[in-house]
Amino acid sequence: VQLQASGGGLVQPGGSLRLSCAVSGFSLDSYGIAWFRQAPGKEREALSWIRGRGASTYYADSVKGRFTISRDNAKNTVYLQMNSLKPEDTAVYYCARRYWYRSSWSAAREYDYWGQGTLVTVSS
Repeated sequence: VQLQASGGGLVQPGGSLRLSCAVSGFSLDSYGIAWFRQAPGKEREALSWIRGRGASTYYADSVKGRFTISRDNAKNTVYLQMNSLKPEDTAVYYCARRYWYRSSWSAAREYDYWGQGTLVTVSS
């Protein structure tokens, strides 16, 4: 099982980026995928989750209306489209596979495999 996050970079405030999470070793039909981020000196924050079956989506209040999660099963890839980016969105972004369903989708302990992270910097 592997998850590979990519697409980070430097963007100006108000700009957009699309992150990708390429997965291997399992089917996106069977597992939900979430995006998290961690800024320097801050705790890891859950951003969004897409179910494996049915593709329902969930968002943290901090990104609702600005970020959109989606997936392409044929490409084994989950995306995070990020619009209207703010300096406070600067962080390392991670994707993760949800394995347990014992609590909220936003709890990191629900996830068993994580990507390596991709850095997003929002600055003028």
